[in-house]
Amino acid sequence: MYKVTSNIAEEFISHDEINETMAYAKAHAHDRALIEGILNRAEECKGLTHREAAVLLDCELPDLTERMYDLARRIKQRFYGNRIVMFAPLYLSNYCVNGCVYCPYHYRNKNIRRKKLTQDEIRQEVIALQDMGHKRLALEAGEDPVNNPIEYILESIRTIYDIKHRNGAIRRVNVNIAATTVENYRKLHDAGIGTYILFQETYNKELYEQLHPTGPKHNYAWHTEAMDRAMQGGIDDVGIGVLFGLDTYRYDFVGLLMHAEHLETTYGVGPHTISVPRLCKADDIDTADFSNCVPDSVFHKIVAVIRIAVPYTGMIISTRESSRSRERVLELGVSQISGGSRTSVGGYVREEREEDNSSQFDISDRRTLDEVVAWLLDLGYIPSFCTACYRAGRTGDRFMSLVKSGQIANCCHPNALITLKEYLQDYASPTTRDKGVAMIAHELQNVPNEKVRKTAEDFLKQIENGKRDFRF
Repeated sequence: MYKVTSNIAEEFISHDEINETMAYAKAHAHDRALIEGILNRAEECKGLTHREAAVLLDCELPDLTERMYDLARRIKQRFYGNRIVMFAPLYLSNYCVNGCVYCPYHYRNKNIRRKKLTQDEIRQEVIALQDMGHKRLALEAGEDPVNNPIEYILESIRTIYDIKHRNGAIRRVNVNIAATTVENYRKLHDAGIGTYILFQETYNKELYEQLHPTGPKHNYAWHTEAMDRAMQGGIDDVGIGVLFGLDTYRYDFVGLLMHAEHLETTYGVGPHTISVPRLCKADDIDTADFSNCVPDSVFHKIVAVIRIAVPYTGMIISTRESSRSRERVLELGVSQISGGSRTSVGGYVREEREEDNSSQFDISDRRTLDEVVAWLLDLGYIPSFCTACYRAGRTGDRFMSLVKSGQIANCCHPNALITLKEYLQDYASPTTRDKGVAMIAHELQNVPNEKVRKTAEDFLKQIENGKRDFRF
C-alpha cells in the first residue's frame, strides 16, 4: 500500500507503486499529448509527481526531450542563477562494521588500510582545506560504534569549527554518517551541523538487503526512515540520494522522488539537496560486477528530470564524475560541486601510496580547487563559498519559502560575489584572480536592488582592505 505521509518505509516507498509507475511510463513513452501536458505543468515551476517525472524520463520523442533539457536549464537559472556552491568531503575514519558489497570500507576487505583521524590530525586536514580556500565541508565516516561513536563525530565537529587559520574558517559542516537515533540527530543539530546527508543506495528492499548482507545497515526500514528521525531531532536540512547503478536507474529514480514527496508532504519541506552519484571503481570493487551501470546520456537525462521535478532542491555532483560529465550536468541542474577532493582518510595532508590506500572510491576529476574555480569562471559560473543562509537561520521551510518566492537571489547572488572575492584575495592563482575580478565586476551590474548593490560594493572594498566574513 502506498501512503505518502506514512512513517513506515515500505508504505511511503511502495514497491508496487514503483513498478506500476515504471509500467505506466513505459506505456506512455511516445504519448505526445501526455508528455506535452506534463511539460506545460512543469513550466509553472511547482514540481512534478514521481509518476509524471517517470514519463519524462522514459520519453522517446526527440523534440520533446530537447524541450525538457531547455526547461531544465531555465528552471536552474530561475532558482539558482549561475552560482555554483563549492565544498569538499573530509573523511574522518574508514572503520566500518557493515558488509556493503559495493563499498571498499566493508569489514571483510583486508586490502584497505584502516585509519581514524585523531583530533590533531583533523586540525591538520582542516588547515590544508582552509589553505585551499574551502569554507564548507561534508564530514564522512564509516559506521562503527566502537571506533566512530557519535561522541567522536561531535568532538570532530567542534574541532573543525574552532580552527581559524590565517583568514580561513570552515563555516558550515555537513554530515554524512550512518542512520542513527532521534537523540543522536538532536545532538548533531545542537552541534550546529548544516545538512544531514544519507544516501539510500537503492530503494529496492530485496536488493538493498542483498547488497547489505551484514551489519546494522542491513535493516532497510531503519535506514530508509532515517530522514524522518532526523527531522524529528530538529534537523530541517536533509540531503538524500541513491547510488545509480546498483538497481535499474528507473526504479531508484522513482523511489528517490517518492522520498522527496514524503518529506515535503509530511514535514512541509522537501530535501535540501539531492545527490546523484554513479557507481564507480574502488579498491576491491569492480563496476563489471554490476549490470545496471548508467551511461552518460541517461545520467544527464536523470539530472534534467530531477531538476524539473523538484525545482527548489539543490543538486550535488562529486568528483566521481569526469570534468566533461560535470560540465554537462551543471548546465542541466546541478548547483553544488566538490573541488580538490580526496576520498582517503588523511588525504589532504599527504597523498597516499597505492599500497596504503584508504579511499572510498576512485576520483575522476583530479583538478585542484583553483583549477576548478578557474574552469567554472571560464564557463560563466560564479563559484560560491557562501554559507550565509545556514548561519543566519534560513534553513528548512524558511529557506525553501525564500527559494520558491524567488527572494533568495537577493541574498545568494551578492553573497556569492563576496565569498568569491575572499577566495580571490586569499587563495587564487594570479590567472584565476584576474578571471574572478572580471566576473565580479560584470555580475555586480546584475544585482537589481541598488541598495544591495552599493552595500556589496562596500563589502568588496573592505575585503580588499583585509576584512572578512560579510553576508546578506
